[in-house]
Amino acid sequence: MIKSMTGFSHRDIVQAGLRGSLELKSYNNRYLDLAVYLPPYLSSLEPHIRSFLSERIIHGKVELSLRLHEFDAPVEASADIAAAKAVSGVLRQIADACDIQEPVSLGSIIGFEGVVAFERRVDEEIIWKKIEAELSSCFADYEASRVKEGAATREDIERQLGRVASGVELVRDQVPEIEKAVRDQLKRKFEEVLGDKVDEGRVLTEIASSLMKYTINEELSRLDAHIASFRHILDTEAAPGKKLDFLSQEMNREVNTIGSKSMLLTVSSAVVELKDALENIREQLRNIE
Repeated sequence: MIKSMTGFSHRDIVQAGLRGSLELKSYNNRYLDLAVYLPPYLSSLEPHIRSFLSERIIHGKVELSLRLHEFDAPVEASADIAAAKAVSGVLRQIADACDIQEPVSLGSIIGFEGVVAFERRVDEEIIWKKIEAELSSCFADYEASRVKEGAATREDIERQLGRVASGVELVRDQVPEIEKAVRDQLKRKFEEVLGDKVDEGRVLTEIASSLMKYTINEELSRLDAHIASFRHILDTEAAPGKKLDFLSQEMNREVNTIGSKSMLLTVSSAVVELKDALENIREQLRNIE
């Protein structure tokens, strides 16, 4: 099953003491690149989330965001009294030096880092079970979006591959004309140079040599094999993007060779169409795993 590298899902979290949202989205990327955004007090869940995603996604730049509006967990707060007194004393010195009569406020003191410490007591195992259930549902929606887009991409790839197959057959139909053009061209050149003194044996030898040079049967056979392999991989592999891109490059090389040997306008036109179809295939392959 073809999957797109781009996908999106959003899920609202509504549980007792736990309210918020999960958002999962991804973009095209050659490798798996995970970015996980969590509230600071849930940072211990990041390895769990990374493991969950990396077991299910092969390629793509993936971003997961967890936002919580309500989180019922015990809170511990403590104050560094010595630090508070030191801050208070410094603030009073500054006020006296600047002839400011306003008293030093509590807000001014606790605003300094380290004066007040605030921490949520999180049971990692319990909270992960809750988040994992939500993440599984969110991922199912995300996966469905990738499958849907992947199906549309596959349809276009198959259409372009059909263009390639038709172009190959068109070129194959021209092989007799290519051989005839080689014979006619060589005979005409010999007649221009030698007139009536043409040595038929030599002409036949040169024709055979030129046919070896300009024949495209091997290229056509390799294209047939590449097209068959392409279809097989498309049907059987879960993440065929890299292999199919390699095959597309190989097909493009064969098409270029045919173009360099071309002696007919019809073949040259077919080569242009083949190259266009293969470029469209490679463009679409960048969107799938």
